[in-house]
Amino acid sequence: MLNRILCAYDGSAPAEKAFAFAVELAERFEAELLVLSVARPPEPPELVETAAVLDSARAFYAEQFERLRAQEAARTVRLRFDVAVGHPAEQIVHRAEAEGSDLIVVGHRGKSLLARWLLGSVSKRVLSYAPCAVLVVR
Repeated sequence: MLNRILCAYDGSAPAEKAFAFAVELAERFEAELLVLSVARPPEPPELVETAAVLDSARAFYAEQFERLRAQEAARTVRLRFDVAVGHPAEQIVHRAEAEGSDLIVVGHRGKSLLARWLLGSVSKRVLSYAPCAVLVVR
C-alpha cells in the first residue's frame, strides 16, 4: 500500500513525466504526494554567490509549484511542495527517510554511456541508497 509518495522535481521534461505519473499513483492509492526540488549551491561556495543562487532557485521552484498546483487543482491528490538545499540524490534519500515515504518517483535523464560511467546520475544514486521503492519514469 502506498501512503506517502515523494516525487523529485527539477523542472525538466523527465521530471514533468515523473510528476504526472506520481500524481496518477497518488490519486489511485489516495496517497499524500510530496514534490521535492533541490537547489544545489555552487562549489566552492561563496557566501554572496550562494545566497543569490539559492534565492533564484527558490523563486524558480515557487513559480513551478504554483503552475503544478493549478494544473492538478481538479484532482483529489493531497499535494505538498518543498525545496531542499544540497546534493540532489542525498537530499531526496534523506527526505524520503524523514517522511517515511513508501515510494520515490524520479525522472530518467538520457545520458551517454560515458557520461553515466564518469558522473553517475541522480536516479542511479537514489536507487542505490533509497530506504524505499524507487520508480524511474522514462
